[in-house]
Formats: sequence, C-alpha cells, structure tokens
Amino acid sequence: MIIVLYKWRVDPQKEATFIENWGVVTRHYLEHCGSLGSRLHRGSDGIFYGYAKWPDNETRERAFLDVRVELARLHMQDSVTETFPVTFLEVVADHLTDSSVPHE
Repeated sequence: MIIVLYKWRVDPQKEATFIENWGVVTRHYLEHCGSLGSRLHRGSDGIFYGYAKWPDNETRERAFLDVRVELARLHMQDSVTETFPVTFLEVVADHLTDSSVPHE
C-alpha cells in the first residue's frame, strides 16, 4: 500500500469547483481503477491537502491514464494557482478510524 500527499493553492473563486471535481475523480478511481480512497482537507494556511491511498504505484499510474475523468481533472487544474511537489508516505502507525469521517 502507498499513501500519496498532494498539496495545492486554489483560487478562492474556484474552490467549490475544485472540491466537486476531486470527488468526481476519487469516486471514479474507487469504482473503476483500484483506488483505496482519498481525503481532501483545507489547511489553516489556506492550502488544500489531498491524501490518497493506493495498493501500489503501478495501480495509481494506470488510473491516471484513464481519460474518462479527464474533464474533471482539467476543472481541478483550472482551479489551482500553485501546485506543490507530491509526497509519497509510508504508514508506520495507523490509528485512524473511518467511521469518524463525514462522507460526501
């Protein structure tokens, strides 16, 4: 399993579009591409943080080639004013429970 952390500065006028399309892409990846899900957060610093879980990097890379959500990805890109480098994380301790997270 891999965890990938994404980080963006989003145009305040386009936050709703970004959030909506993050959900479109995530649901598609869950239903069709082997994703293990994601979370999107807005930090107190105004930065958006996305956390995605994948079985392996090969599955993630194949999902990114799926053109069926290309329009949603383009809407997300159009909302972003700054993209930060992606960080790959190794889980060394896991104490999260999914039941405490509200779903869309």
